[in-house]
Amino acid sequence: MALRARIVLWSAEGRRRKDIAQLAGVAPLTVDRCKARYGERGVAGLEDKRRGGPRTQVPPRARARVIALTRMSPPADSGLSRWSTRTLADHLKRREGISVSWHYVARIWREENLKPHRSGTFKISKDPAFAEKVADVVGLYLAPPVGAVVLSVDEKTQVQALDRTQPVLPVTFAATEKRTHDYVRHGTTNLFAALNVTTSEVLGECKPTRNGANFLAFLKKAVKPHAGKEIHIVLDNLSTHTTPDVKAWLAKNPNVHFHFTPVGSSWLNQIETWFGIITRQSIRSSTFSSVNILVKQIRDYINSWNENAKPFTWTATADEILAKVRLVQTSVKKLVNSNSK
Repeated sequence: MALRARIVLWSAEGRRRKDIAQLAGVAPLTVDRCKARYGERGVAGLEDKRRGGPRTQVPPRARARVIALTRMSPPADSGLSRWSTRTLADHLKRREGISVSWHYVARIWREENLKPHRSGTFKISKDPAFAEKVADVVGLYLAPPVGAVVLSVDEKTQVQALDRTQPVLPVTFAATEKRTHDYVRHGTTNLFAALNVTTSEVLGECKPTRNGANFLAFLKKAVKPHAGKEIHIVLDNLSTHTTPDVKAWLAKNPNVHFHFTPVGSSWLNQIETWFGIITRQSIRSSTFSSVNILVKQIRDYINSWNENAKPFTWTATADEILAKVRLVQTSVKKLVNSNSK
């Protein structure tokens, strides 16, 4: 503002335009602009102009609607499966006459810790003996019979030997590992595995097919190291676990006891946790040019796991699990009823 005042004073002294510009260190057009502003408004014209328009205050209702809509699925006629910041802002403007920017929506989501892009899974078991089976399996984890062995057994079926169409680029100092999006299938294998709940040691074997005969053959290998002991085996409800041959073998081995998880609740089987670990740490991030290479890597991983096996710590009691399931059932019913209205 002081510089603009000097320009006006130098002009009033009769100095030339180019000399004033040189003295002030500005362009000649700036000199003309200052003189014009002074001529129009006097000293007030030398003040800084207010930049931008007045800031629009967003009404509280707009924030409330952003939060409310984020916590609901988009309307069926919108064709959307979930909200984004832009689609929500556009919906508010077109359908409700509330004009907010997607930046505003994003800020509300951060402040309220809303993450509509995330999704999860759930499944409520309809097994009529759900409570009894939960108590049975969880009881084995929390208080296994003295001197007995508890094995968690299952099959990870159709493990694919996937190879990329081009070589994988390894990790470098400034770049992450890169691989092509397309792949070549070289076949599949089926991983039979038994987890010792007490020691977390795993016995695994890969078979080309999954059937009752292969399951029974693996079962015999799994119980052989524990001959003479009571053996409790946690299983899910696959048909291969209850074939006539398996039932006949159980009748001849009264020291072996099957404990089935509820239908649709294989998450109670601890071997499923281990399957998730081997998938993340070994199978999913690797490439295999043949099934044999896949099988060898699975064997190597199992050997490495058993060198430093640490048992999983099961903390949830049967009562806590049943209470949580009842709560989920109630919440699901309320949500379904609300969406149907």
